[in-house]
Amino acid sequence: PLRILAPDHGVVWRCDPVRVVRWTRAWCERKPTDKVVVVAASMWGSTERMAHAVADGLQEAGLVAKVMPLASNHRSDVATEMLTAGALVVGTPTINNNLFPTVADLLSYLKGLKPKSLIGGAFGSFGWSGEGAKQVQEALTAMKIDCPEPPLAVRYVPGEAELEACHAFGGRIA
Repeated sequence: PLRILAPDHGVVWRCDPVRVVRWTRAWCERKPTDKVVVVAASMWGSTERMAHAVADGLQEAGLVAKVMPLASNHRSDVATEMLTAGALVVGTPTINNNLFPTVADLLSYLKGLKPKSLIGGAFGSFGWSGEGAKQVQEALTAMKIDCPEPPLAVRYVPGEAELEACHAFGGRIA
């Protein structure tokens, strides 16, 4: 019987290593669930407000939405949540005609993990130009994450109508 699990890197498991093998098998199978990870960065709160409205739309459609602001969640925490999710929705503000640096970091990290069996979506806020959300969608598509909706971009601070559009966006992804 398996008593110790000692990989080339990481933790050595001496207590119930079979449990770790079961976890790893489930993570590798990546069966979609009804959980959606909604991750976003925000400079002035606009994209975060959008994230919560998207999550409300997902939840109203019967899914479990986990909102993970990048200001308080490490990229590894997002990756861990993705292991048991069926969808990944990413929000970014546009800064200097690009997506936000922490979002770029996250997407680069996730690309290396080669996610499978996910659907996704991209949204974001902007002031002068709105390239960020489109760049997120391009990154998700490059990871072979199916994005059924075009990116949703809102100029300036989202008002009631824009937040309703975010809610509907979440519902359509669901």
